[in-house]
Amino acid sequence: MVRSLQTPAPPKPQATRAIDRVISLANGKGGVGKTTTAANVAGYVALAGSRVLLIDLDPQGDLARDLGYDRQTGREFFQALIAGTPPMILRNVRDNLDVIPGGQDLEDIQGLMVSRSSRSDAGDFGDMLYSVLAPLADDYDLILIDTPPGERILVEGAFAISSAVVIPTRSDDASIDGVERVARRFMAVRDRNPSLQLAGIVLFGVGPRSMRLERSVRDTLEEMLGTVAPVFATRIRNLESASADARRKGLLFHELEGAVTDAQKNRLKALRAGERPTDGFFSRNAGGLAEEYEQLTGEILARLNEIESGNEA
Repeated sequence: MVRSLQTPAPPKPQATRAIDRVISLANGKGGVGKTTTAANVAGYVALAGSRVLLIDLDPQGDLARDLGYDRQTGREFFQALIAGTPPMILRNVRDNLDVIPGGQDLEDIQGLMVSRSSRSDAGDFGDMLYSVLAPLADDYDLILIDTPPGERILVEGAFAISSAVVIPTRSDDASIDGVERVARRFMAVRDRNPSLQLAGIVLFGVGPRSMRLERSVRDTLEEMLGTVAPVFATRIRNLESASADARRKGLLFHELEGAVTDAQKNRLKALRAGERPTDGFFSRNAGGLAEEYEQLTGEILARLNEIESGNEA
């Protein structure tokens, strides 16, 4: 339960496996904004000039949709994890932003780890991730890991090497239950990685007029968390048309904002010329989402700095 995060058991005396400035995004339920948040936060950090590595640990591989690169199978990543060799990296998916793509072949990790469990020399998935990612860490200012909702081994492996966890959640009960599942996985790796901290919770997909619901959900989450971590002040609103456009076009929200503006200009030109406009966008304004992700990115980075300085909330 999340409440148990307020009084964690003392960690066993062993070295942490955390890699500095690695954040995992997780929730035990799908469809709560993990991938979209990972992509847009990474995009804003990269836009500010920092080097970012975004890792798709989800067999669904949906980061490809948000960032507009060709969907991968995840076979190269899977093979690198087995061999402990450098992974395939998609360079400059955006300026300063590289991606290790996931895909369906990552589903094989679950079976692989089960088959290795009887071998005394077999490391767990956290060891595999560490051996592949630790040599890359000095090349980046921030590493973000998008985790799947259901694969416990993958999620706990990501937590084993992370310095912080961000939990996006919607306001429904099933999503809140997903927060509790993440908490159990969080506690399961604290002995292995005592440096792991909960950075905070992101409210995702909130209706622009659902103020009472938002207050109620915040109250519930804050009661669950106590003083361990904040519910971030910035919430991400529910704009289905903009979200659909972003994924169809492979654009981040700050990029979509400019594309929609250009499309509106072209639409007016076509109308003035007596032509039929074809801009291909459902949305007419994505600026609100872009601003919210920019603000959220600032909050997450400030919280990460707080954790690293030892001044936890």
